[in-house]
Formats: sequence, C-alpha cells, structure tokens
Amino acid sequence: MDDLKTLEDQITDAIRAAEDERGLEAVRVSALGKKGAVSERMKTLGRMTPEERKEAGPALNGLKARIAEAIEARRGVLAEAALTARLKAEAVDVTLPVATPARGRIHPVTQVFREVEAIFGAMGFETREGPDVEDDFHNFTALNFPEGHPAREMHDTFFFEPKEDGSRMLLRTHTSPVQVRTMLTEKPPIRIIAPGRTFRCDSDQTHTPMFHQVEGLVIDRSTHMGHLKGTLEAFLKAFFEVDEVETRFRPHFFPFTEPSAEMDVRYTREGERVVIGQGDAWMEILGCGMVHPNVLRSCGLDPDEFQGFAFGMGVDRLAMLKYGIPDLRDFFAADVRWLQHYGFAPEA
Repeated sequence: MDDLKTLEDQITDAIRAAEDERGLEAVRVSALGKKGAVSERMKTLGRMTPEERKEAGPALNGLKARIAEAIEARRGVLAEAALTARLKAEAVDVTLPVATPARGRIHPVTQVFREVEAIFGAMGFETREGPDVEDDFHNFTALNFPEGHPAREMHDTFFFEPKEDGSRMLLRTHTSPVQVRTMLTEKPPIRIIAPGRTFRCDSDQTHTPMFHQVEGLVIDRSTHMGHLKGTLEAFLKAFFEVDEVETRFRPHFFPFTEPSAEMDVRYTREGERVVIGQGDAWMEILGCGMVHPNVLRSCGLDPDEFQGFAFGMGVDRLAMLKYGIPDLRDFFAADVRWLQHYGFAPEA
C-alpha cells in the first residue's frame, strides 16, 4: 500500500502545480483516464485473489475518489482565478467619457469674445459682467441720457411692464451699465472691459434684436485721447493679425462721452474678403471718447480729479469682418451646417 501512498502524493502535487484548467485536465487524464495511473491499478483487481481484492479494492476506490475530489476543488480555484483576471482585464470605468471624436464647434461669437478678452487682458484690462435686465438709472440716467432722449423710446428699447411706482425695468441696450456699476463699487485706477449680450428693437441683415458688445473703460488721473487711440490701434493690430493699421477719429455724439468719436480704419476688399490694414477705403469700426464729466459725477467721482476714456464695439461685426461671414442673422439661425463651416474646433 506504500506505492499507492506515493502515487497519491505525486498526483496531488501535480494537481496543485496545475496553473490553468488545461493543465489540470492533463493531470486528470494521466491519473484517471483509460490509461491513467490509477485506472491501470484498477485493472489489476481482476488478477488478485479474493483476499487481496478485499484489501486493494477499497484502497484503490478511495484513492480514485480523493483524486477526483482534489481535481474538482482545484478546478474551482482555477475557474475563480480566471474569472477574476478576465473581469480585471475587461473592466470598464463607466465614469470616463466616451472616447469619440469631438463633434461640437465653438461659435464665432464665443471665439471672438475669447480673442478680445485675451488681447485686452494682455494690456492689463480686467473683465467685468453685469445683468441683462437693468433699471433706468444704470442704463440711461447715470450715462447722461436726458429725459426724452430717443434711445429711451420703445422703438429702440425693450421695456418691461411698469411697476406700481411707474418705473420700468428693461433689457440693457448696451454693456455700459457695467461701467457704471464698476465706477460705483471700485476706486480708480480702473481698467476693464465689459463683454456681453445687448438688446434693441431692430432686425435686418446687419442688425438683430439681440447682439453682442464689448465695451472698455479706463479711469485715472492722467488719461487722454492719445492713450485711447494707441490702445485701440494696438487692439486692431492684434485682433486682425496685421503689422500696421491706419485709423482716424471722426467727431461724433454719444451722451456718455465728450469729446466723442467714431474710429475708422483703412481697408480693402479681395473678392468677398475684407482686408484690414491696407487699401484706400475707410470703414467705421467702433465708437469711443473721453468719459463725460456728468457720468463721473453720477458715479461719485470728481471730474476735476479723474478722467478716462471709454469705447465700444460690436462683437458680431468683428466676427463678420475677420472671418468673412456675410449675414448677421445666420449667427442666430442654429444651423448646424453653418456652425460646422464657420465654427472653431474646441481645444483639446
């Protein structure tokens, strides 16, 4: 019976050493298959005497049962290990975004907002924002719009229903109220831009009821029109990516600036494309001027101590000029084909 104990130890060691189910199956066949070691021993029972079979039979059957049990136990361990390895290899983190090519496009207005903020940011300007719904003081009165000024009329301004006291809120007609709020809450020196949406009752190929503006404000003790022109020329060169621009100021009227001016820039056309910085034609590009003393007083600043300049430009128009977009209304048409053509790929 010692040889059976030795055989059992050998087979048991082989079972423990099996690293996968294929190797374990090979051990089973070598032990319990038709020509396996245990099966060959079972064949010898027929040649034994009854007394020998009485002792060898139970021993061989017990050996066979123990080996089969050990094989099944090892099979269970290997199957569990294989499943664990497979689950680990095939694990999917459902919180990760799906790795698909980006299909969205950045709207030209958003792109221009980013470009404008980056350019003025490099000059030391900070960005300020304000509410779309304004009151009369911030949108008109503090900006030196006298009572009865045409811009207060319904054909320009979206007014809300009157309150009990007769006052009416409105959709801001420019981002200048942000300048007022800044002067009321911050002390000079002030150097800000105010980008945002504005609203007026107008709609055609070059006007929409909602449009986008960026306005700038500088308040200090020694600021003059030369600083204003130099700032705007530096912006135009950076925005239109040209080495030189030629500009001129034309006298104009804005209630909130004095003197006021519109800035023109030289340009030419190459087919449908507008080229800024060269040519013989002039194009009005923005409005600007020195902050009116009445505006400074309305915001609690002494005009004998402080002065500054302000400017404003249409972001939609800047996008049309730089990127060759012919119709302003398409900006708001929500046409995916248009956005795929004129939009910008998001940064990685």
